[in-house]
Amino acid sequence: MALRTLSAKNAAALDSELMSAGAFSIDQLMELAGLSVSQAVFKLQPPHKGKRILVACGPGNNGGDGLVAARHLWHYGYQPTMYYPKQSKNELYQRLTKQLKDLNVPFTEDFEAALKHADHIIDAIFGFSFSGEVREPFPKVIEALRGTSVPVLAVDAPSSWDIEDGPPLSGPGRGFQPEALISLTAPKPLVKWFKGRHFIGGRFLSPEMAEKYGLDLPSYGGIEQIVEVGAEGQKL
Repeated sequence: MALRTLSAKNAAALDSELMSAGAFSIDQLMELAGLSVSQAVFKLQPPHKGKRILVACGPGNNGGDGLVAARHLWHYGYQPTMYYPKQSKNELYQRLTKQLKDLNVPFTEDFEAALKHADHIIDAIFGFSFSGEVREPFPKVIEALRGTSVPVLAVDAPSSWDIEDGPPLSGPGRGFQPEALISLTAPKPLVKWFKGRHFIGGRFLSPEMAEKYGLDLPSYGGIEQIVEVGAEGQKL
């Protein structure tokens, strides 16, 4: 049986409710999301298979999840490199960026050059709120993600995909099918078109909140912040 999905509209409403009735701060939610992303990387790319992780971050919350994930990965012994061309002036993102710089995590403006030295990539460019056209400087980055043989983990959505309608029919993301996807909180409708390894992350929903939004709480094991499900969200 497939896990029930969360539309873009309901995902935004759920985030808002988590930060009001749920009493979470955005810092907490981003920390838990980024932690789950880092655990998915550890599953997909154990350190002995290569420690060089290229993290592509967009300007919004998806990029923030990537910043948090990179910090955790550094502490696991990986060597993250950040591609973060549109750095937010928001105080939260500035703090996350400083935390990485304090660890001497390098930031690069040349994605294609960094890609040549990467063992794994985190696509944290666009999340569930993405719509419209891909704007500079990201078209060439998404084209590079589409064409690379380096494995890619997409955070919440493969960048440029529509949350409801899946992969674009044209543009830089046409044909982009990453090796793995981590859906945060719950799968989004786009998983219908996804063919790789699929994880659910974000272990913070109460049973009451899950019921209100018609979601299934996955069976997380022990201290795990992620659980692997079928490509289209089926329970394994």
